[in-house]
Amino acid sequence: MEENSVENVAAAELRQFIERIERLEEEKAAIASDIKDVMGEAKGRGYDTKAIRTIIRLRKKDANERLEEESILQTYMAALGME
Repeated sequence: MEENSVENVAAAELRQFIERIERLEEEKAAIASDIKDVMGEAKGRGYDTKAIRTIIRLRKKDANERLEEESILQTYMAALGME
């Protein structure tokens, strides 16, 4: 009988984890929709959304990581005659 109660507890705990993840997925979808709306608004006002996304990506990095990435990019562009 004790094994059955352990299985019930494990099943209940697993169900809680799954339900929490499902709620978070719903919130994530709502936030993604909000971001899409804001990007649409920016585009409607004439801003380049690709540039905005790039800036957001770069702001997430620390300064050293960003400088290293830019340096490598410049080196590769120079090697390809793109400067």
